[in-house]
Amino acid sequence: MGSVNQILDAAAINRALTRVAHEIIERNSAEGSIALIGIRTRGVFLAERLAKKIKDFEGLDVPVGSLDISFYRDDIAIHPQPKILGTKIDFDINEMTAILCDDVLFTGRTIRAAMDALIDYGRPRAIQLAVMVDRGHRELPIRADFVGKNIPTSKKERVMVKLVEEDDIDVIEIEK
Repeated sequence: MGSVNQILDAAAINRALTRVAHEIIERNSAEGSIALIGIRTRGVFLAERLAKKIKDFEGLDVPVGSLDISFYRDDIAIHPQPKILGTKIDFDINEMTAILCDDVLFTGRTIRAAMDALIDYGRPRAIQLAVMVDRGHRELPIRADFVGKNIPTSKKERVMVKLVEEDDIDVIEIEK
């Protein structure tokens, strides 16, 4: 294991999520219904936090769902026994703006899988993407609409988003 550098602490993560929540509100104020769909696992926690902030700022109750993309990944042959966490979308996504939420945007393959999975649940009016970290190195033509932090990295580095709900701490680190 290489050296680990902290990029964001808990306060910086909170500030970034506050900004992203405001950007979501501004971009979608005239759109009508929005829903936040977290990609398992940490994307779900980010979606829940964003929904709480939107409720606090605007008084809007935004539905939150969770999406398991295990069987939609293009690397399932490499990992033939994925850990199944389950999808929970207990609201109608048809004609809504579905905002996919994830912790790290890297190659874009996870997001492609998430869009495929989401379409199996309905036909949203639009799909937007909110990520905590965009680290570059796209292999597919996918970009985030809302980004907490852009962190240029090398392909050899590893970005770790740790959230208190899963990891008992809020921190973003890079392992070199």
